[in-house]
Amino acid sequence: MKTRKQAYGISNMVGRNIEGLRKQKGIKQKDLIAQMQVMGCDINPTSYSKLEGQVRSATDREVYVIAKILGVAMEALFEESENQ
Repeated sequence: MKTRKQAYGISNMVGRNIEGLRKQKGIKQKDLIAQMQVMGCDINPTSYSKLEGQVRSATDREVYVIAKILGVAMEALFEESENQ
């Protein structure tokens, strides 16, 4: 598993949790992006990477779609961990 090259930003609250859940479930970024696009959420790899890195804001639609794909409640994406 690749390690993060840059520190997390502060532009959203969900990026770190999305990244952790995605990796925990063994889903690659490109596969999650493809599923998002199938569900009508137009996002490119750079934009998604910035979302996970908390460098850009996440839209409500993105949060909803990602939660659906990961099979978690949207609230789970906002939970703070000890590492934050």
